[in-house]
Amino acid sequence: MATSFVEIAKQPESIAVLLLSATLFGVIHKRLTQSTTLPLPPGPPAESWIFGNSIPKVFAYRKFEEWTKEYGPVFTLRQGFSTVIVVGRIQAAIDIMEKEGASTVDRPLSIAVGETLSGGMRVLLTPAGERALHAHLQPKSIASYSPTLMHSARQHILDILDEPSRHQDHAKRYAAAVVMALAYGKLPKSYFDPIVIAVNRCLTRLGNNLRPGLWRVDNWPILRYVPGYLKELQDGHQEELELFQSQLNEVREKMARGEELSQSFGKYLIERQKELELSDDEASYLAGSMFGAGSDTTASAISVGVMASACFPEAAERVRQELDSVIGKERPPQISDQENLPQTMAFVLETFRWRPVSSGGFAHKATKDIIWQNYLIPAGAAVIGNIWSVARDPQFFPDPERFNPQQWLTPEGKIREDLKSYSFGFGRRVCPGQHMASASVFLNTALIQWAFHVRADPAHPIDDLAFTESANAHPQPFKVIFEPRAAKTYEGIRELFEDYGA
Repeated sequence: MATSFVEIAKQPESIAVLLLSATLFGVIHKRLTQSTTLPLPPGPPAESWIFGNSIPKVFAYRKFEEWTKEYGPVFTLRQGFSTVIVVGRIQAAIDIMEKEGASTVDRPLSIAVGETLSGGMRVLLTPAGERALHAHLQPKSIASYSPTLMHSARQHILDILDEPSRHQDHAKRYAAAVVMALAYGKLPKSYFDPIVIAVNRCLTRLGNNLRPGLWRVDNWPILRYVPGYLKELQDGHQEELELFQSQLNEVREKMARGEELSQSFGKYLIERQKELELSDDEASYLAGSMFGAGSDTTASAISVGVMASACFPEAAERVRQELDSVIGKERPPQISDQENLPQTMAFVLETFRWRPVSSGGFAHKATKDIIWQNYLIPAGAAVIGNIWSVARDPQFFPDPERFNPQQWLTPEGKIREDLKSYSFGFGRRVCPGQHMASASVFLNTALIQWAFHVRADPAHPIDDLAFTESANAHPQPFKVIFEPRAAKTYEGIRELFEDYGA
């Protein structure tokens, strides 16, 4: 009986030969098809002829910042025979990822997370369904969701009053609750809700597996045939799909029974499934994409804001002074107050910059040759906008480790229109949940600063660089003290929120 290709690929020595052959083919093919003689941007020398540069599996974005300082605002890495271009400064990001947005809108091959974990259906890694998601999360849609955001934010403050030591869990519950409401029209009441736990488990798995260089199969597709190699991701996909299916089917069943439902993205997709030409699985995953459209960013940024309040009390005090002047202490702030609270919004923008959630960004792919300052970014190259580095561009942020909201304000005290840190991504692949996340972080930041003095706990010093090792990073657990401010006691604050968001 003839030996199949898969059986050959299962042998370790065969894998080595195949990898070597693929490398030779890739190098020769690139040299023959390269359309210009311009050099690639400089970068660190490859550590291995076969595997190329070694990318740290944890906090790669911090190493990328070191290389940005050494090699310049754009540098080159090699992964196998794939070229990776890393962009680390604002003007380079504008030139390459904004002005050339049409040529960097695609995503690189992602066998591990894109095809295996997500079944090729996750909006983050494929253009499918992105227009529908963007349309549902535009700024004009925020007003219609304000009651949901305010109701969930009220519960967030009450949760802090009940268990201040679990403030980070409460931020995650808030973010998951908003997403559940937007996606499926229902609100979980507790962080311990099984759906909230399942959602956060999926987000954690996604973030852990999106770290650059973690899965060699993305550069060596032959590895997908190694028995058991992708089982962890295959199991994760099945869990995700069943979760997303169960939630959308619940909406579908309520609609079939004629129950009155609040507007949600899931309801929208079911009503237009044929028009959008979506299978049941695709519709389920698209509705589930709401979880990635700002949920992680919201939860992490709220916690970063709490951390910054404790570490940089003078910045928080400016916010509290503004709240007292504009809002007073008779009522809590609302989303509609945002235009009148530039200091608070500057605090939020600095939260996104100082400790960005998606610090390493998500890879784009160049679909044509791009020339930048006499360097070649070749068609097919992965292009990574390293948000951590962009947000530390010394030309725009001269003291990047200092939490400084004032740099977001004009001399007249208005929000600057000429400054961006690109915390939500670049070009045409900017996060569709950016407006919802910004509104959520603003509202919760304003409410926390209005209700409490957030103090550092002298018994538990905060390490402001201690974050999870994930593509979407959260602060490691840290302790702060929430002193009552809007009222003299916790019970007094509770009374002030009695009718909030009703």
